[in-house]
Amino acid sequence: MVVGSIEQKRKEIKKISNRKKHKIRDESCKSRENKLIVSIIRGDKKTIEDGRIINDAINRGIMSFTPELIFEQLVERYSIAKNIYGPSIIRILTNYDEEYVRRNINIPEFKVKIKENIESNIERLKDRGLIEKDGKITKEGIKLASLILYMEELNNLVPRGILGEKLHKRMFVYGDKKNTKEYKRGDLYKDIDIRKSIRLAIRRNHHEIKETDLRAFEKEGRGQIYVIYGLDASGSMKGKKIETCKKAGIALAYKAIEKKDKVGLIVFGSEIKQTVEPTGDFRKIIYEIAKVRASKKTNIALTIKKAIELFPNKEVTKHLILLTDALPTEGKEPDKETLEASSIAKSKGITISVVGIKLDSKGENLAKKIVSLGDGRLYIVKDIKNIDKIILEDYYSLQNKL
Repeated sequence: MVVGSIEQKRKEIKKISNRKKHKIRDESCKSRENKLIVSIIRGDKKTIEDGRIINDAINRGIMSFTPELIFEQLVERYSIAKNIYGPSIIRILTNYDEEYVRRNINIPEFKVKIKENIESNIERLKDRGLIEKDGKITKEGIKLASLILYMEELNNLVPRGILGEKLHKRMFVYGDKKNTKEYKRGDLYKDIDIRKSIRLAIRRNHHEIKETDLRAFEKEGRGQIYVIYGLDASGSMKGKKIETCKKAGIALAYKAIEKKDKVGLIVFGSEIKQTVEPTGDFRKIIYEIAKVRASKKTNIALTIKKAIELFPNKEVTKHLILLTDALPTEGKEPDKETLEASSIAKSKGITISVVGIKLDSKGENLAKKIVSLGDGRLYIVKDIKNIDKIILEDYYSLQNKL
């Protein structure tokens, strides 16, 4: 009995010790994250550039930095290197504008200088814990990238007024003042619809408003919305396109979670790459969005089926937003499989909207069938700068239905 008691005490002490270690680790992570936020808010140029270079790398499908390889590609195959890395990464790593690098890349002294700069800048990223010794991007690097995405999108949305209430019907504290009913004792005075009450009294030829003329707003409680952002990460989405779509996802998460709704994520290509069940954890969502990188083909049917799994089995508004630039290219009969999945989703109470980026006629026709089956909306995007506005508009349309 004594031995057993001692062993039990040891286990309890070990559990307490582990809990303390996890707490210290969590507090340490939060402290580092808070320092990054402060640096960004203060406009620390190096921190912001570090975050941008990580973002650009992920968006271009680059998940590691090797100074020797980068230098070699710039020197030997500059045009190809420019397509791989883009002007932003080249500028930040070399400390020179991309056009200046192109013009001077064959000068021996300049080669020595940019090699030193590339090595120095990558070493700085390692020292800050943003990339590993082998050049792979760390979790800390992705966190910084997510914060930069968030700050840039917020700075973009606020001046445009998109985060305000103008795009949708205002929701009131006690519910939505939608229809009116006959006023009854016990209804709140502030809920009396004065305009309709006066009109009714006039119609009845009353010289004063009588109690029987009074109309009151009929309240509807605001149900909760669960929305999943389905983000196409196929190869054609690389670069600026996927970055803009990531920021739109962050705008959706910011606004929906602020409204106490929940947001999930499905990142898809030829297969499902990442999933997040609908959550109110904003940091988790933006971290997962920041990780997204483009590759391979598109499988819409698989995405819809996965969304059905992720939505909870309870009475809430369930909505899937599919953002894609191609419909679809993976599967034996992709069109048929996609429409079958859309029909199953609708039977489960899930609505589907499609945001199509420069879809061809075949893709647009299929998108129309998806939203028709899914009782959602179709948005054909010509200018990717407006994607965040469109995504928020679709979310606001859900609020208006409640």
